[in-house]
Amino acid sequence: MINLIRPLSAAMLLLCAGFSTSALAHNPMCECKAIDAEQIKCTGGFSDGSGAPGVTLDVIGYDETILVPGKLGADSTLTFKKPGAEFYVLFDAGPGHVVEIDQADIETP
Repeated sequence: MINLIRPLSAAMLLLCAGFSTSALAHNPMCECKAIDAEQIKCTGGFSDGSGAPGVTLDVIGYDETILVPGKLGADSTLTFKKPGAEFYVLFDAGPGHVVEIDQADIETP
């Protein structure tokens, strides 16, 4: 009987570890809205409700040049002047945590 308890305990430990890993998983989220014809405000965070202060948010031209380099502020937002060239926004919180928003998908007032 004692020999069965150890393998069962190890199996339960591995099973619980698997559940805790998935419970900690979170997905990146980013939303950009035009404040007016000149300004755009982006807000980033994660699906678990946490913010993303300090995370890189760059505005990139279709030719892959960085038009506006940036990082989210303490409130997990970044406001920037709308570029004259076509662009997309890249929220980059690390491998597997990247969101791209094309200019056509930015809400206008």
